[in-house]
Amino acid sequence: MDADTVKSLARETGFDLVGITSTGPTPAAAFYPEWLDAGYHGEMSYLEGRRGALRSEARQLLASAKSLISLGLIYDTRQPYTPEVEFTSQAWISRYAWGADYHDVVRRLLHQLVERIEKQTGPFEHKVCVDTAPILERAYAAQAGLGWIGKNTCLINEKIGSWVFLGEILTSLELAFDDPAPFRCGTCTRCIDACPTDALVPLAQTAGPSHALDSTKCISYWTIELHGPIPEDDRPGLGPHVFGCDICQDVCPWNRRAPQTDRPDFQPRNALPELEELAKLTEDEFNERFADSPIERARYRGFLRNVAVAMGNSGNRDFVPLLEKLAANPDPLIQEHARWAIEQIGSIE
Repeated sequence: MDADTVKSLARETGFDLVGITSTGPTPAAAFYPEWLDAGYHGEMSYLEGRRGALRSEARQLLASAKSLISLGLIYDTRQPYTPEVEFTSQAWISRYAWGADYHDVVRRLLHQLVERIEKQTGPFEHKVCVDTAPILERAYAAQAGLGWIGKNTCLINEKIGSWVFLGEILTSLELAFDDPAPFRCGTCTRCIDACPTDALVPLAQTAGPSHALDSTKCISYWTIELHGPIPEDDRPGLGPHVFGCDICQDVCPWNRRAPQTDRPDFQPRNALPELEELAKLTEDEFNERFADSPIERARYRGFLRNVAVAMGNSGNRDFVPLLEKLAANPDPLIQEHARWAIEQIGSIE
């Protein structure tokens, strides 16, 4: 089977982007140990150690792999970006979590693509990867020509922007490789200027990414990956965010005309919820509401911690009674952030 046939089958399966590259190391892999040494991964220990070492070369996940098929799926929908919303009582949930869990959706499509290929080639060795596998998927996507890694550290495609979920198929098939995509951020610094916590760090290197993400300053890290207290000095920077952050993508010029998906799985059901509604959720209600959503990753206690901080940042005195109830929660993490939020509201003129 040739590469063009694989790409045609990928589009028939429903993928919006497809490219093919080597399973060997990428330029970004050379920088990855430095990123870890700088502590930019924070408390995400799963990014280091043996699983971290596996990320240097995709073929370590499949010894027979000769090609990597990189695939992208649009998830942008017809809803406003953060700069277009005047937050008073609403919370911001990252766009990628508005619909169903993308891991399940992308993995299902990847397996469908494998089945389509096998109908023509017969069985072949392969491994399907979606986000959680130890692989530098943005780096491989860039090598496969899907886009470039922008200054916001997201993969950006010239035609469709950055609102794309990625997935990979490592395969024993020998396929022709695509050329890497050129870097097209130019002198633009809108994402860097807009980041309220200065999480995007410039790198002095000639190969690989131009910027790195310092996770320990990132709103997405604080609201999703950090399990303990959010540093007190950093809490005001969270603004209305209760799960993830989209600011560096919202302001990107390449997303001005980003196409939107009609895929039912990604249609928004968790966009711009009311903080009051979220603060009243019981643990059972949280688990039921977000059972098939990425939001479940924050866990109930972490989510209420984030909701309390967002309420405090709103300055809305109507939230004080709810925050007092959260301050009486048996979980010390929720208590402490709710008390901080009450004080924060009192300090806002």
